Formats: sequence, structure tokens, C-alpha cells
Amino acid sequence: MNKQIVTIFAAAAMASAAGAATYTGVITDNMCENGDHKDMKMGTDAKCVLSCVKGMNGKYVLYDAKANKAYVLSDQKTPEQFAARKVTVVGILDEAGKNLQVYKITAAK
Repeated sequence: MNKQIVTIFAAAAMASAAGAATYTGVITDNMCENGDHKDMKMGTDAKCVLSCVKGMNGKYVLYDAKANKAYVLSDQKTPEQFAARKVTVVGILDEAGKNLQVYKITAAK
């Protein structure tokens, strides 16, 4: 019985991640979504990101400098530990190309 439940959950996870892709960029906030925090004069980039998200109701985004695009992340808790750091996100981008349904976030190599 337990094996059946595990198998069902594993199959569901694989099916939902079937359309997933990998995105690499920097975790920032939607107020400074190009990753430039100098104008805010809040100290480190990480401090600015955390302040904008927590104190100003901002959202965590993944900024891809190569594509010059920022994607709002569905997971608004995990990115806190990666503020202003380069990461790899596995997820599905919505049709509008602005929101990223997050399955996994890891530090980029």
C-alpha cells in the first residue's frame, strides 16, 4: 500500500514537471528587477532585496541578465536565502512570459 502511494506521488510530480525548464539568473526584487541596487543606497545588494520584499511589499524575481528579463517567482519563501545570488530555477514560465512557477531553486555553479 505504501509503495503504491509513493508511486502515485512520484508520477504526479513528474507529470507536473514535464514542461519544466531551467532558468539561471540572480534573485532580486521587482522594485530593482534589473539587479541594480545602487540608487537605493541601502548597503549590500542582498540587504536591498530583503528590504524591498519585506518592508515594501515587493516580490522576489529571477533576473536573467542575458535575456534582460525578470520573472516573478511563485515561491516567495525560498528565494530569501538566495537574495542577490546567482541561482538556477527549475520551473514553468507562464504564457505571458512574466511569472515562473517554481519547482526547485539551487545555487548556480
